[in-house]
Amino acid sequence: MPTKTIGVREEVYERLRARKRDDESFTDLIDRLIDESEGGWREGFGSLSPEAADSLREGAAASRERFDESAGDRQTAAIDRLADPDDCGRSDDGTDTDDGDGDTGESA
Repeated sequence: MPTKTIGVREEVYERLRARKRDDESFTDLIDRLIDESEGGWREGFGSLSPEAADSLREGAAASRERFDESAGDRQTAAIDRLADPDDCGRSDDGTDTDDGDGDTGESA
């Protein structure tokens, strides 16, 4: 079988030599290391431990709940403003909240 010669830095050679078994050649070592690494990272990619998955689910649920509550509050306030024809951009204390720039001053 034909062979190829490759160059490696001395520190890489020492790392390979440390992993090489007594009964294998460097070719066998490299072949074994490639076989051990093939697909390994792909199999576990995106996997979470059960604890991490539970924590992520809980965090997402809490975030959705906070968003739903604030969205409901904003929706109710908007409906109340639209339902009151006398409001015309005034706050509860009667001050004018519409300065003509189209911005009500409320944060989203």
